[in-house]
Amino acid sequence: MSTIEQKALAYHRTGKAGKIAIEVTKSVSTQEDLALAYSPGVAAPCVEIQREPAKAYEYTAKGNLVGVITNGSAVLGLGNIGALAGKPVMEGKVVLFKKFAGIDAFDIEIDESDPDKLVDIIAALHPTFGGINLEDIKAPECFYIERKLRERLSIPVFHDDQHGTAIVVGAGMLNAIEMTGRDIATAKIVCSGAGAAAMACLELLVDLGAARENIFVCDSKGVLTTTRALDGEKAAWAQATSALTLSDVMDGADVFLGVSGPGVLSQADIQRMKPQPIVFTLANPEPELRPELVREVAPDAIIATGRSDYPNQINNALCFPYLFRAALDSGAYTINQEMKRACVVALADMARSDARFGKDYVVPGLLDPRLLTGVTPKIATAAWRSGVARKELVELEYAEDLNDLAESLI
Repeated sequence: MSTIEQKALAYHRTGKAGKIAIEVTKSVSTQEDLALAYSPGVAAPCVEIQREPAKAYEYTAKGNLVGVITNGSAVLGLGNIGALAGKPVMEGKVVLFKKFAGIDAFDIEIDESDPDKLVDIIAALHPTFGGINLEDIKAPECFYIERKLRERLSIPVFHDDQHGTAIVVGAGMLNAIEMTGRDIATAKIVCSGAGAAAMACLELLVDLGAARENIFVCDSKGVLTTTRALDGEKAAWAQATSALTLSDVMDGADVFLGVSGPGVLSQADIQRMKPQPIVFTLANPEPELRPELVREVAPDAIIATGRSDYPNQINNALCFPYLFRAALDSGAYTINQEMKRACVVALADMARSDARFGKDYVVPGLLDPRLLTGVTPKIATAAWRSGVARKELVELEYAEDLNDLAESLI
């Protein structure tokens, strides 16, 4: 019997190598078609775009094109494997954009580790795209790169490893908090991991009502405390506590959020938590503690992982296609906090409205047919109301248009 690795290799090399191709969207069957598509006719839209740059969204594919860009410095659970080795993952991201939201995307792997040079390269590419999805770039450089690009560009720039993870965690967490009768403002949250995804998750949880003073963060050296020499994003989460280890801060915790690595959590740690604990072990492919081991000591726990073979999969694909779809269609020049929050609430509401809602269903499934039409309009509305969209989309009419798109993607 083939292993998953053998099946994956066969999948990627069967037929045309890779997972993506480019299609032509206009007729090119006659001499006149060719004259319109290229010389001399193509000069007409060029002149129009030079005169009015926004016309690029009307005459080119820019308005439905996203760049999926990496330098391969933090790929999945593989680490710094380099730009070329990260290409299959980027192609996979392109597939998800197309499958779930009808968005065309180019994967671009850049062999550059210097953050400033990477910013310059990506910024120089921006005329091609309606949005840029940064992927698998290591911390702390990813924070700097995203910030600098957002400052320089007037198209959405979104580091999915940070914000995509945070949005889906936020949706699942809101439902788990409600289901267990907790108040997010008083919940004690312990986070294992202090990288890009962890920092974004924590910031979004605070935005949703969690209290910063109730959040304890651990990295590979232990608890982030005010007695440690910390800088950048880590310093913002330092607590004045004598606790040194993850186990030390698990006493009385309501929530464990794992965005770190396998084996860092123990059953004894779970037993230190409050009854009906919320345990999000998101390290992939091997979680901080396997769900079945959590269940042995806490049968009533609400558990989420990053894996598809357990309930409550926290998967970025629940949000990034719909965020970019809404941003592109509304002409948003950024993806802001209001849009991210709207996505969180829409995903949480969708799970709650499902008959399966319960401890094993706190976020929608990846293939839920309601996602495109149910989540995207909420994000577009938030974009307009927060002043970052160039076009107002009427929610019900937009949902109907998206329903037509959804049918074409089946």
